[in-house]
Amino acid sequence: MSNIVALVGRPNVGKSTFFNRLTQTREAIVDSISGVTRDRNYGKAHWLNYEFSVIDTGGYILNSNDVFEAEIQKQVVLAIEEADVIIFMVDGREGVSSLDSEVIQLLRRSEKPFYLAVNKIDSPSNYLEHTEFYSLGVDNIFPISAISGSGTGELLDEVVKHFSLIEDEDEELEKLPKISVVGRPNVGKSSLINAFLGHERHIVTPIAGTTRDAIFTRYNSFGFDFYLIDTAGLRKKGKIDENLEFYSVMRTVRAIEKSDVCILMADISQGFDAQDLNIFSLAARNRKGIVLVLNKWDLVDKDHKTHKTIEENIRQKIAPFTDVPIIFTSVINKQRIFKVLETATQVYKNREFRVPTSQLNDIMLPIIKENPPPINKDKVIRIKYVTQLPTPFPAFAFFCNLPQYVKENYKRFLENQLRKHWNFEGVPIEIYFRKKS
Repeated sequence: MSNIVALVGRPNVGKSTFFNRLTQTREAIVDSISGVTRDRNYGKAHWLNYEFSVIDTGGYILNSNDVFEAEIQKQVVLAIEEADVIIFMVDGREGVSSLDSEVIQLLRRSEKPFYLAVNKIDSPSNYLEHTEFYSLGVDNIFPISAISGSGTGELLDEVVKHFSLIEDEDEELEKLPKISVVGRPNVGKSSLINAFLGHERHIVTPIAGTTRDAIFTRYNSFGFDFYLIDTAGLRKKGKIDENLEFYSVMRTVRAIEKSDVCILMADISQGFDAQDLNIFSLAARNRKGIVLVLNKWDLVDKDHKTHKTIEENIRQKIAPFTDVPIIFTSVINKQRIFKVLETATQVYKNREFRVPTSQLNDIMLPIIKENPPPINKDKVIRIKYVTQLPTPFPAFAFFCNLPQYVKENYKRFLENQLRKHWNFEGVPIEIYFRKKS
């Protein structure tokens, strides 16, 4: 299910703190784009068995405090259009501002559910400060403390009422692989999609209404049969200016969540930058298959070592998840386009692959016996059994006597062994340790 919650509000009202609390991170993922002075934060959150994406729209000030109102309104308009639920955060200590009233009017005219979170209500002594915001004519007001977490549970209880645990989708759509092309603007996504679908005989009837912002197109040719999720050039927006990147992020989040495999495109002539890495991390956290496509290879000055040097540099950046196929392409020259399709299809198969339990234990248990977990606090850890879990992505449960003492480095060792003996290239692997007496 693609559920997106957008956080909107002025600077310094506590959005980043609240974002980090929801995503259980110490620092938000930051996307630094030339000419854009604010951070782009997005991540996954869970509440009451619901999973959803959280996007901090940022609020920012250009030049002085007198000119930011139009900018924050742009963010709110985009959030209203793209998000499923909106949380409008205000500062309870500062009280109601004229901007708050204008934003509420925008939200009220929309058909989207929204909640007013009055932040910085940190103690009983200032609890009543939130009541001032009832003057805005809003009933769904929640006094919260993003720092301590007070009041956030009640807010999230209401937010998740708008989500579904299971999304009913077309049966045929469920059976076929769903592959998306994602990446920063102007890296060649539209050109790649046009190369895939450039001949009329490649295009079969699109499924209308699957989502409001991602187009599923059936590709059935040359032995391939999958749904391509097209997020590039879905529709023309007006003058979005610097908000274009925010809009792109919203679409990218939805496309990733709908996908089985993500073809992540980067403009290698411009390097593999922080935003590329952010999108990679987002796909990996969603446990999607990933194919890295480094486009515009024809524009790179190169010698016989360039290919290897660039690939090693990128694998260092994406570590520890480095078992990812990397393809150098020139879409404009149709270079290695077919290989992209072949690789994405193989990654889908890798994600679907199930290791028989008997085979898994026959291979892994001798390796574990020869390389047991390090003794931790005088505790001897004994792993007795391993099985693959029935999840849409590769996940393995290792049953042992003291799961709480297994270190992260040993978890990486087991993952490397799994990858060594079975082909999980391009697919994140989850490993869990469970108690077995």
